[in-house]
Amino acid sequence: MRTCQACERDRAFLTSRLRPPFESGGNRLRVVDLFAGCGGLSLGIALAARGRGLAFDVRLAVDADPDAVAVYKANFPNSVVRRASVQALFDGELGSDPSAVEAAVRASVGEVDVLAGGPPCQGHSDLNNHTRRDDERNALYAIMARAAEVLDPSVILVENVPTAIHDVADVVGLTRRSLQDRGYTVEDRVIDLVPLGVPQRRRRHVLLGYRGQRRDILANLRPACPVHTARTVEWAISDLAESAPDGAMDRPSRPTPTNAARMAWLIEHDEHDLPNALRPPCHQSEHSYRSMYGRLRWDQPAQTVTTGFGSMGQGRFVHPATARTITAHEAARLQTIPDFFDFSLARTRGSLARLIGNAVPPGLPAAILEAVELNSKGLLRLEPVGVAVEGEPREVVAEGVVW
Repeated sequence: MRTCQACERDRAFLTSRLRPPFESGGNRLRVVDLFAGCGGLSLGIALAARGRGLAFDVRLAVDADPDAVAVYKANFPNSVVRRASVQALFDGELGSDPSAVEAAVRASVGEVDVLAGGPPCQGHSDLNNHTRRDDERNALYAIMARAAEVLDPSVILVENVPTAIHDVADVVGLTRRSLQDRGYTVEDRVIDLVPLGVPQRRRRHVLLGYRGQRRDILANLRPACPVHTARTVEWAISDLAESAPDGAMDRPSRPTPTNAARMAWLIEHDEHDLPNALRPPCHQSEHSYRSMYGRLRWDQPAQTVTTGFGSMGQGRFVHPATARTITAHEAARLQTIPDFFDFSLARTRGSLARLIGNAVPPGLPAAILEAVELNSKGLLRLEPVGVAVEGEPREVVAEGVVW
């Protein structure tokens, strides 16, 4: 396994069970996270804040999924978390005065430094062949613009799939124009997450709004490692290969006898792609996704981790060395979600897979918020925070942001 100081530092963080005291710092970074899921975006923002000596202060996190809300609250216990639909809290039309509900939200939240959100992306996904690019869920994207009107954040960060830009209603363009009309400088770009240290081939569309002159932040994100252009599956999960399957995080899914035989064939023959003769008839076409029923390679990044990581029929999710699919723990590592992150309140295997597969790899928001220069040039409004409590756990990290 190739390694260097940067990769060793980040891997030590990824495998750590010691949660940093994100809530301690010299000033508060006040955050609202909409469509928050389990908290991948928030974790990345917290990492960037900690790298600048700022206290992470979640004024509001919202999601409609009860398991997402429970897991988020477990990992950010000082946060204000609401189980609700975002559209119920921001129910006004773009350009209109705040509704009574919106005014109440604004009063309870106060000033906001960073507004972040990852609206549901299934309506934009290429895997959604029936209503792709014309799905009512796509309109949720523009709620981020409405939330910015109501909350007036210093920075707004919206994450989604690359195909969001092809939405029939042009929700990305609508959001961009709304923010520009309110005086934000707006950048949007499809970003490859591999250079940011994420060990999977994942591309995401990001829209970033901020006050001040344009600085091409998204086009010039700093690579996670100056030595290695890509981190591999081996870097992320090799130490978990023999983990005892004691709990839901480390217990692989139980395959059908047919799929068990397929996985055994891949390992026995040291192959990474299943031959057509061993595939189901529906995946024998030359137009089929080749990664389906495939095996991961130790020396390459994984394919995009999805909610289907527990099924070999959902993608290239067979473990590189063992005849099984990857575990939730391994999927979380490939998402760069560190071991200290607690998923124990996810009530079912399905909810665990949904939370991990839909999570935003925290390396993405961490890289962006690091580049925004959080504590300089008056970009963010900051207020003092109390002195950190003595005796809080501290971790030793190298200089700079660890994702």
